[in-house]
Formats: sequence, C-alpha cells, structure tokens
Amino acid sequence: MYSVLADAVLAVHLAVVVFVVGGWLAVWVGAWLGWGWIRSPAFRWAHAVMLGLVIVQAWLGRLCPLTQLESWLRLQAGQPAYQQTFMQHWVHRFLFYDAPLWLFAVLYTGFGLLALWTWWKVPPRARVEPRPPDAPGRRT
Repeated sequence: MYSVLADAVLAVHLAVVVFVVGGWLAVWVGAWLGWGWIRSPAFRWAHAVMLGLVIVQAWLGRLCPLTQLESWLRLQAGQPAYQQTFMQHWVHRFLFYDAPLWLFAVLYTGFGLLALWTWWKVPPRARVEPRPPDAPGRRT
C-alpha cells in the first residue's frame, strides 16, 4: 500500500509542476486568445502561492515536502527511495536532475520574476466581460 501511495505522491508532484509551468503558459495563451478564466483572481493567486512556496523552499535549501513524503513512503514499503517502476522512471526523468540545490533556487527565482512580469502585463480581474463573438482573437 505504501508503494501505491508513493506513486500517488509522485503523480501529485508532477501535477504541481504542470500547474506552475503550464499555468504561466496558459496565462499568455489565454490573454492572446481572450480566455476569461486566466484572469480569475483565484487561479492567479493559487498559481502565485504555489510558485512562491517552491521558491522559498529552494532558497531555504530544503527538499520539496512531496519528495520527502514520497521517499518516506518508499522506505515504509521496504523499497529504496525512487526504486524504478514504469511510472517512476519517466516522471523522475522529467522532474529530477543532478544539479546543486542553489541552481534550482536561482532558476525558480528567475521563473518567479517572469511570473511577476506576467502578472503586471496580464493582470487578473475580479470580473471578466464576455468577449463579443465578432471580436478579434487577441485581447489584453
């Protein structure tokens, strides 16, 4: 059971990464295509908080809590941390790299600054007016 829970934590970790990176991309694509939901304060604040947590934990020199939880679950299952199953093999190749932790802190901070710039260029709005059907695709 611990092994299944560890795989679930790994999937959640991947979802967090997709939300942080994909959310930023969605804001720019959505601004260009006129998607109103990308300006939702709830979405934008959730994205900002998640990214902020990643940046803070990196600068504190801490491993991600999801990584720690997954390792603990694997050890409880009698497995070495990150024993390779099919799912682990591909997700871990995508998520983890051999580099010093400070490098990730710098990269995450750079991405955070990019997200702040995005917040300024494509600000959230409490209420988004519906786009008329004949409006051009680009909306800022």
